[in-house]
Amino acid sequence: MISPKTLTTTAGNPIANNQDSLTAGPRGPLLLADYQLLEKLAHQNRERIPERTVHAKGSGAYGVLSITHDISAYTKADVLQPGKKTECLVRFSTVAGEAGAADAERDVRGFALKFYTEEGNWDLVGNNTPVFFVRDPYKFPDFIHTQKRHPKTHLRNATAMWDFWSFMPESLHQVTILFSDRGIPLTLRHMNGYGSHTYSLINKEGVRFWVKFHFKTLQGIKCMTNEESSELIGHDRESNQRDLFNAIESKDFPRWKFQIQIMTQEQSASAPFNPFDLTKVWPHGDYPMIDVGILELHRNPENYFAEIEQAAFSPSNVVPGISFSPDKMLQARIFSYADAHRHRLGTHYEMLPVNRPKCPAQTYHRDGAMRFDEPKIGDAYYEPNSFGGPREDPTYSEPPEPLGEVTVDRYHEDRSMSHPCCAYGNEAIKNTEQLFEQKTSAGEIDDFTQAGALFRLMKEEEKKRLFSNIAQSMRGVPQTIQERQLSLFRRVDPAYGDGVEAALKLN
Repeated sequence: MISPKTLTTTAGNPIANNQDSLTAGPRGPLLLADYQLLEKLAHQNRERIPERTVHAKGSGAYGVLSITHDISAYTKADVLQPGKKTECLVRFSTVAGEAGAADAERDVRGFALKFYTEEGNWDLVGNNTPVFFVRDPYKFPDFIHTQKRHPKTHLRNATAMWDFWSFMPESLHQVTILFSDRGIPLTLRHMNGYGSHTYSLINKEGVRFWVKFHFKTLQGIKCMTNEESSELIGHDRESNQRDLFNAIESKDFPRWKFQIQIMTQEQSASAPFNPFDLTKVWPHGDYPMIDVGILELHRNPENYFAEIEQAAFSPSNVVPGISFSPDKMLQARIFSYADAHRHRLGTHYEMLPVNRPKCPAQTYHRDGAMRFDEPKIGDAYYEPNSFGGPREDPTYSEPPEPLGEVTVDRYHEDRSMSHPCCAYGNEAIKNTEQLFEQKTSAGEIDDFTQAGALFRLMKEEEKKRLFSNIAQSMRGVPQTIQERQLSLFRRVDPAYGDGVEAALKLN
């Protein structure tokens, strides 16, 4: 057995010499057979992964969310019930700067939270401001281009920023915050965090409420001027990272008061502004703050790359009792965040320890990059299946969401319809088409009539070959599955089912 202190290759093979390359003689050339050298150089070439397009420079820590007040009237989410304590990870970041940018620049700060709940991960991805520059995601890539470097000079470009903002009056709210005193937080501990978007809460009665999430710093708001920022950057480009890490190491744990604002669906219909517009806040006088709990950070990560650089947050991660809204920017980020992680980290990025939920993750996603577990799925590798695989649970259904004159829901086709058999001939086909048009115009789906019309057009020899082909294909299939399929054939036409059954017995 190799000693735990013995250096090895990635395959676990012991290394006798980690100081010298394998050469042909003391002054000879290197040898291709030096697998230790090749492994070392190859791994060095691959130690970096693509940095985040935005929010590249960040710091993070673990903590706990403690629920101190009762908001069960608004949500059934287990993570938000009175007395609940949930482990979480928080990542703070600047928006525009690259991974090596200075911490103390004037910029919006990201405030992303991952709660490891018993019902899966809940990610709340927000900023230290309650609003944003644009309300439509179609404008977001162009906005980010203005925050990045000029493609020719490779310098930050104030002209691009102000040119874009001057075309976008919707940006005025966020621009005003960014260039106010709060534009440069003194530390990450001395700023608020916001979910920013409008989300929804759903209670046990199935009633949906619109919600805004707020995290108010209990360290107090403290900020810097441009001059103070420039001086700090001159001698410490990692000021936020250093302050957060050292505060936690010295047990000066930062804390935030967790609060929400609630708006009923009736109130949203009569609000004098669009409550789903990310450039707007909800006035506190009309929608007062409601205390929920306390967020405290108390543990630094052991490895920055593994736990912070590879941390992946996405607003698509919600738990029962917490859901989305018609906020356009939120709708787009539900897709774009997870898509960015798949590109940056790999297909199965949520299997990494920092992203893995504490409860079992039971999916039918297969193979692909980062698949490093040993799924024991047997024959249940698709859904629906007859082999006891994970199944949907209707008890977790959300209530339909009203959206203007339509209602958003997971509409299901009606699979319970059947029609009497028709006679052969063109007239039968004509009648069938008329019946199908009537049914579809009424919003119903008929899966049997057209298949039956095709079957009845077949000559007897064609039907026999159809029966035989199906029977041969079903050879070895469990009888319960055969019988389920035969029942469908009979709903198309009794003769269809009888013919296949006879061919199966013959086989």
